[in-house]
Order: sequence, then C-alpha cells, then structure tokens
Amino acid sequence: MANHTARKRFGQNFLIDASVIESIVRAIAPAQTDHLFEIGPGLGALTVPILERIDHLNVIEIDRDLAARLGHRFKPQQLTIIEQDALRVDFSTLAQALGKPIRIAGNLPYNISSPMLFACAEHADYVVDQHFMLQREVVDRIVAAPDTTHYSRLSVMLQYRYAVEKLFDVNPEAFDPPPRVVSSIVRMIPLPQTRPRAKDDLLFAAVVQKAFAQRRKMLRGALGAWAKQMPWQEVGVEPTWRAEQVSIEGFIKMADALSVMGKE
Repeated sequence: MANHTARKRFGQNFLIDASVIESIVRAIAPAQTDHLFEIGPGLGALTVPILERIDHLNVIEIDRDLAARLGHRFKPQQLTIIEQDALRVDFSTLAQALGKPIRIAGNLPYNISSPMLFACAEHADYVVDQHFMLQREVVDRIVAAPDTTHYSRLSVMLQYRYAVEKLFDVNPEAFDPPPRVVSSIVRMIPLPQTRPRAKDDLLFAAVVQKAFAQRRKMLRGALGAWAKQMPWQEVGVEPTWRAEQVSIEGFIKMADALSVMGKE
C-alpha cells in the first residue's frame, strides 16, 4: 500500500487485484471526453487505468495524505483533486459549470454508502450514470424486487430514480486490508423525466419511509393516521400487506391518493 496505513475512520480498503480493477474499468467504459468524477481514489487503483482512457479525471478525496500523493503523482492537466467529504459535494453545480452531464464512479466507504447514494440521487438530473463498489448486501437491496428478502426502502427510493443493475461480486481478497464482507459492483442510470413519478416527491418519500420503519407491521398499522384515509381498493394495495409487498407503482399511487386529499 505504498507505506500508507488504511484509516478505519475513512473506511479505507484499497483495491489491489489487477483483474478486478480491469473488470471495473471495463464496466465503467470511460470515453476520452467524459466528465468523470471518482469518489475515493485512494492509492489510485482505478485512477491510473481510467486516466489511460480519458483526457481529464476529477477525484474526490477526504484524506489529505492521499490527496497530496495524487497531487505529486499526476499533473493538474490530468487530474483535478477535490479535497472534500464526498457527501458535501454539489455535483449539480459542478455539472452546470462544465456544461455537460457528468459520470460518477468509485469504491464507496461502506460506513457512508447509504447516505452517499441518497446524496447522489439529489443530483441525478445532471448525471449520465454511476458505477459504485459497495457491500454486497447493500447492492442486493438496491436491485431487489418486491416481495423478496432484500426489498427495502433503499430499493424503492433508488429504483424510483434509477435503472439499477448488479454487475458482479468482488471477494475480500481483492483488497488490502481485506474487508469482512463480499463487495459488489452496481450500475445506476438515472431514469428520464418521463419516468413514473409521484405528484409530490417528498410525500412519496415520507410514505415509503413510514411503511418500512415498522416493516413487520401491516400497512394499516405502519401508516398510522394515513391508513384510515387511504382508498385501498383504488390504489390496488391491501391494508393487510407489509411494505415489502408493495411495488414502486403501488407506493406512487398511495402517495398520490394522499396528495389529492391534501395530506402532509
């Protein structure tokens, strides 16, 4: 690891398997003129092969030591280093400044994976695609279908905004130090403006959150006061169902029904 000690507080596990690195870069398929942002470049395992295919790369690195290493290793013409917490990066503003939608990729620290995914979703209108390495369990939740073990709030909220695809798994031995879990690569492509969408995105998110907050409860109990106002037959959802049985379309219809009634 070039004498750098992985820092637990940053969730650092450095990718070292050349075949896995090649597979990830092939999946990203960077084009020469892409505006690509890599989150958490670390020691440059993905940075180096991506720079062989692209004119310029932007990286976001919170670790000052690693940011300095990258600065010494690459010229500014090749690499722009954003020394910042990725959770605080305004990708929309960056894309607007570039005048072109951006691409995002990276090996996300597992301790911020869900917050990072939700943060990226806020900028999806300005993103071409996202390729992330995450804990396998998280990826399984992202791509899960209704009425399956992994279907969750994360599944609904991300599939509401993206077309998602699990690409392949990555074993712990591909990292130094090896994590205690298997990782997976996921591709996320923002859905177009014509996608099925609730009348009120915030109300949709609130209904989904409330339904899954007590996922063992039937919806008539989990939704509280909303359950008494819900036109169950009209929305095609049974009050005796649990949250994991409701499709994204079902959640949209539930939120829209409440929106028409002026519920907040």
